[in-house]
Amino acid sequence: MPSRPTITLLHTADIHLDSPLKSLALRSEGLRAQVRSATRTALVRMVDHALAEAVDGLLIAGDLYDGTARSAKTAAFLTAQLDRLDAAGIPVFMIKGNHDAENPITGEIALPPNVHVFDGRGGKRRLGETDVWIHGVSFSGRHAPDSLVPKFGAPVAGAVNIGMLHTSLAGAAGHDPYAPCSVADLAATGFDYWALGHVHGRTVHSEAPWIVMPGMPQGRDIGEAGPKSATLLTVGDGTIALAELPTSAVEFAALTVDVTGVEDEADLRGMLRARLAGAGAACGSDHAVLRVTLAGRTPLCWRIQRDRDYWSEALEGMAEEIGTVWIEKVAFALAEPDGEAGARRDAADAATELHRLMTEIRADDGFRARALAEVETMLALLPPDRRAALAPDADAAGTLVDTLATDGTARMMARMKGVAP
Repeated sequence: MPSRPTITLLHTADIHLDSPLKSLALRSEGLRAQVRSATRTALVRMVDHALAEAVDGLLIAGDLYDGTARSAKTAAFLTAQLDRLDAAGIPVFMIKGNHDAENPITGEIALPPNVHVFDGRGGKRRLGETDVWIHGVSFSGRHAPDSLVPKFGAPVAGAVNIGMLHTSLAGAAGHDPYAPCSVADLAATGFDYWALGHVHGRTVHSEAPWIVMPGMPQGRDIGEAGPKSATLLTVGDGTIALAELPTSAVEFAALTVDVTGVEDEADLRGMLRARLAGAGAACGSDHAVLRVTLAGRTPLCWRIQRDRDYWSEALEGMAEEIGTVWIEKVAFALAEPDGEAGARRDAADAATELHRLMTEIRADDGFRARALAEVETMLALLPPDRRAALAPDADAAGTLVDTLATDGTARMMARMKGVAP
């Protein structure tokens, strides 16, 4: 029996092309430009690889677009990339996810002839003259509260069968339930590979059969941290092998710098510069966007807290010198060395007494209720998307109050204690 020729496919999902920036902390115009173009860069990298390696097909498992935003520029950019694949004879198979179903571009632009978009009724398409069949079901609307697995037909006998589905599976933190189903449900279909989408973190749920969530090819904020990739399938004679294709141009990461024991500001600047450079060198993407936290116990604790703006600016300047590192936000989680804190308590000075009073006030139910009312009044003045990001529910509003009160206490203490010895 002749062996099956090797076939290669590229599987991606959740590109969220031209997704708007989510973070108000992206103050730098240069940083905004990098992040704004990053989803495009990720798509271009996938198309470049497909052309360079002459892959046999591209699978996009939903959420190619992002929400209801209407943009002729997005449409023109997308069709240009698909035209490149069309010119090389590389087919593209797509399903609509929840974001695609509400995006007006989805139904308005004429896609090149190499692109097949599965509809909500489901169906299958053969990959050229090969014995590989692609099955897919799209979202018909914004929500899919029920499983879409029953809409898939039986696998083609004697062939390699690949299913495309946008689903939250049995549920994932940070993701609403969409087209819920279990890994066992998918395995029971008899398909050889499930090309999933929707959850933004890459996960291989099963290897027999392959059930793969490729993750998004480009993160958009610190909540989508780390390097991103697409998944390469090599379909051989009775086997499927996987590899990752790095795609992200910008990589978000949290960097905690332990400054315990540092007593000199020049030493602190040297430490921060070295840590930023190390983070940039370790980044697998073109640029690293860092949320930096200064933590630990240091005699400089209150002076650093007092001069937060200075240290934030200093870090941004260091990042600019490095060239591939950007600062998204700087946070402070500092404390005095144990001995110094104890000495201050024993002295019962005015600052220590004020700190005790502010701590008691923060814990007072009446104060918390008044503070919550003030915060809710301010939140009501914000646009709905920013309000939802800061405090999506009552519990989050309460947490915001606690954070603001704790931060305010720290800032006041820094002003009183942050003086040169």
